[in-house]
Amino acid sequence: MSSKLSLSSSFILFIFISFSNNNGIYGTTFNLINRCDYNVWPGILANAGSDKLDSTGFILAPGDSRVFQPPQQWSGRIWGRTGCNFDPNTGQGNCATGDCRSNQMECNGAGATPPATLAEFTIFSGVKQDFYDISLVDGYNLPMAIQAIGGSGSCETTGCVKDLNRMCPNELRVGDGQACKSACEAFGTPEYCCSGAYDSPSTCKPSSYSAMFKNACPKSYSYAYDDPTSTFTCTGADYTITFCPSLTR
Repeated sequence: MSSKLSLSSSFILFIFISFSNNNGIYGTTFNLINRCDYNVWPGILANAGSDKLDSTGFILAPGDSRVFQPPQQWSGRIWGRTGCNFDPNTGQGNCATGDCRSNQMECNGAGATPPATLAEFTIFSGVKQDFYDISLVDGYNLPMAIQAIGGSGSCETTGCVKDLNRMCPNELRVGDGQACKSACEAFGTPEYCCSGAYDSPSTCKPSSYSAMFKNACPKSYSYAYDDPTSTFTCTGADYTITFCPSLTR
């Protein structure tokens, strides 16, 4: 009887460990929450070498949420699309901001069309430190925040909770205030894009435009070399990504 019990227990343990390793039970989870008072269509792009998540584009109504379990080692970005209109039969359509260039509800490997607020991750699921940030390098379209849950290390909450569309200069403004371009997107010059002779931390400095973003959202990336105050680390955490985090429901 004892040998049968031991064999059975070992088999159950094997199945549990196998299921856990394959499905991320011991890994990180992403919980995407929409606190905006309008629909948001999140887009998700895995970096080269990382598997795509269960969905790469979907709708979140106000107050809705959706949980994902990325592979144990994963890197990529998450953003919100606004003002979308998709055909219910074909999934084809487009968005006013953050469109993922696929003309589909699912982004399927396509990135966000600037301007878009980006949540960026490099995840190691407790093996070593995760890295995460909220980036305004490609401009801004809606407030976002990342909160680390249950990890070890500094694990700070970061994001941009202010409505930058209201303070956006006319030369960066998109439409009637739907989004705010970065200076690089607006003007395309090397000093704003940190390219050419400006492609280093010593030569590419904050501009008056990136300083406006930084003053409003001190923990967010405001230009390409804004690493010291914009990248955060945590080990073994789950992450909540919230659209319009200043609103509560």
